[in-house]
Amino acid sequence: MKIVNREQLTAIVEDIKAAGKTVVFTNGCFDILHVGHVRYLQAARELGDCLVIGLNSDSSVRGLKGPTRPINNQADRAEVLAALASVDYIIVFDEPTAKNLIANFRPQIYVKGGDYKVEAIPEAEIVSNYGGQTMLVPEVQGRSSTAIITKIIKDKSNE
Repeated sequence: MKIVNREQLTAIVEDIKAAGKTVVFTNGCFDILHVGHVRYLQAARELGDCLVIGLNSDSSVRGLKGPTRPINNQADRAEVLAALASVDYIIVFDEPTAKNLIANFRPQIYVKGGDYKVEAIPEAEIVSNYGGQTMLVPEVQGRSSTAIITKIIKDKSNE
């Protein structure tokens, strides 16, 4: 199963690292999966041997995006992500950032989208402190869950 808990992921990551392979980690809400997400995750996976996604829980998404989000619940979001060939493992977390997950699993590579700046990423300092690398993957312009939701609302109001 690709959707794992902290205990399972700890053992998995230890085994991958012991085999001399590279763990890549990213995190996000992945509320309405779109081509921007797919390309981002494919690019992240190409940076190593195993891609782990930290998926924001429903309560975490509400804290970050507001009371109307997420559109899709965490179980559905996790299942959709698990169906992607580029994704090896998914862990759901409740915190607003992935700092605790990263400090615990210490992936060699941490990835975020190109719409971020490394110095503004809260997790980047932790990654740097243990010798990992934070990398940015170019974003797919005009592709976002927020843009999709905005279009739906606009189209609905024009009916």
